Amino acid sequence: MKKNQNKMIRGIILVCLLGSLVMSCGSEKRKKKEIAAKSEKISPIDYDLDDIVESGVLRVITSYSPTGYFLYKGETMGFEYEMFKRLADHLNISLEIVLAKNVDSVIPMLNRGDGDIIALGYTITSDRKEAVSFTDPYMITHQSLIQKKPDNWRKMTRDNIKEALATDIVELINDTVSVRQNSSYYLRLKEMSNELGDSIYIDILPGETSDEQIIKMVANGEIKYSIIDHHKAAIHKSYFPNIDVETPVSLSQRIAWAVRQTSPDLLAIINQGLVVIKRKPDYNMIYEKYFENKRQFHKRLDSEYYTGSTGKFSKYDQMVKKYSAELGWDWILVKSLIYQESMFNANNKSWVGASGLMQLMPATAKEMGVSNVHDPEQNIKAGSKYLARMHSYWDQIPDSIQRIKFAMASYNCGYGHIKDAQKLAMKYGKDSMTWDEGVDQFVLNLSKPKYYNDPVVDYGYARGNEPYEYVKDIFERYKNYKTFANQ
Repeated sequence: MKKNQNKMIRGIILVCLLGSLVMSCGSEKRKKKEIAAKSEKISPIDYDLDDIVESGVLRVITSYSPTGYFLYKGETMGFEYEMFKRLADHLNISLEIVLAKNVDSVIPMLNRGDGDIIALGYTITSDRKEAVSFTDPYMITHQSLIQKKPDNWRKMTRDNIKEALATDIVELINDTVSVRQNSSYYLRLKEMSNELGDSIYIDILPGETSDEQIIKMVANGEIKYSIIDHHKAAIHKSYFPNIDVETPVSLSQRIAWAVRQTSPDLLAIINQGLVVIKRKPDYNMIYEKYFENKRQFHKRLDSEYYTGSTGKFSKYDQMVKKYSAELGWDWILVKSLIYQESMFNANNKSWVGASGLMQLMPATAKEMGVSNVHDPEQNIKAGSKYLARMHSYWDQIPDSIQRIKFAMASYNCGYGHIKDAQKLAMKYGKDSMTWDEGVDQFVLNLSKPKYYNDPVVDYGYARGNEPYEYVKDIFERYKNYKTFANQ
């Protein structure tokens, strides 16, 4: 079998989706229909697109990886993440990532309702099609043998290196290959043994073992061989130059996402989006960002702030922990707010004059005794103190999370505007003690003359979309941050 045979053909992937949706009024359908399961043959819950939109949340099952879903310098990134963030935005709902620590369990997770989509770069197989419905394939790839080059490979010629490696599946006879059991790689090894009429021994790796960890095990000599999809293996080779990924072990295979067999409408809207994206350049840009930009891939994996490996978000973590404790808030939540304000750039300055990590306005900084607004500790201390003041203004809000949201919105656009929105909610018979689906809707209305000219409004017009999105984005990011903090 020749080297480089069956090279990967880049496919098309979802960036935006078509279709109009009708929102229905609330229910707890997902919770009521969730059921326990211990096998992949679980009957799927009856939960489709209208239920997802009604709930306001799209839950995507994926795993932590340096290409699909990860956190880098406070920014949630990844190929799968970016794709489904666009889908959720199109549906005007929130995206929630459900982290599968054991990838052998993703089909039961899907069918019992833990999530709505499996987004792992899943190979379409006949066995899997019995349990789930696959989207149209968005990528064509092949499986590659992962093996370690000789220790002195840098001093060897290419031909000598090639002679030391397995370049044909025949050379795997009576040898051992390490893979996860519930993987397409395991199935392929079984097929290869049958095709060759001889034994290839399979070393079963735990389902918790990621592709990245497997590649690292090969590079470190802990296992001799493994199999990984080529598009993943090729980018990892830039970080582990002592591995070889050029021996194909399969023909072309289709990669897709998976949904429940009871979710035909969700399946349809995803497939409609695949048609649309064929006319757009976005896919190539995102694909190259995660699978071809080797310099950035290497930089991320080496970074102290590649959170999944180091647990660190930024160099200001200890300061944030200190002042969050004084504020009485989860430091991860405050971290999300700081990222929203400045992306952890202490020298950031907005067009309206707000400066530093927590974007303090000059008057606020002066009032809080800040001598250097770009000094990280002074800025975080003052910003946390100002947040505490905003929080104290809303002591009449009974729910602790809702109260935090009122405080954040006040931090963003001023207490007066949020108080105006609360008075409007009260006037129009809505829940004035709740931010979500209550006061937040009247914050949005403060950009409309009918509302900002209302007699109960004291502070007039406000760009209400800003605090609305501000609070929403901070809490959505907070959920993502927590998945990494809890690893």
